[in-house]
Amino acid sequence: MPGKVNPVMSESLMMVCAQVVGNDTCITWAGANGNFELNVMMPVMAHNLLESIRLLSNVCGIFTEKCVRGIVANKERCQELVELSMAMVTSLAPKIGYDRAAEIAKESAKTGKTVRELCLSKKILPEAELNRILDPVSMTEPGGEGSAGG
Repeated sequence: MPGKVNPVMSESLMMVCAQVVGNDTCITWAGANGNFELNVMMPVMAHNLLESIRLLSNVCGIFTEKCVRGIVANKERCQELVELSMAMVTSLAPKIGYDRAAEIAKESAKTGKTVRELCLSKKILPEAELNRILDPVSMTEPGGEGSAGG
């Protein structure tokens, strides 16, 4: 398919993680089967632990180099997705009531308009107060507008 980018680095990371989970299961099983305080399973436990450390160390380095380094957020798209999120309506409920906030959420979902756009067009709150309440950063902070204690 033209233009397709295969996610091979992410897939390789997931395969390493699957192997590490398997190694952990083997270590757990071996540890549970040690008899008389003589764990004859210690060699397989050590082997799997060391293999997991080696695999994770290698994959983290190569994943960082080939996949993570250079990733830059598309700020405009991120802002758009935040504005379109139904989570934006949660901070309105303490100010305008749950039922009215739910109506706005439903209308937003139906029309594709953001919560902010609907509130501004309906003049639900003054713009300055609306901007303060619908600040996504403050919603992520303890005691912010969008938190239970807001």
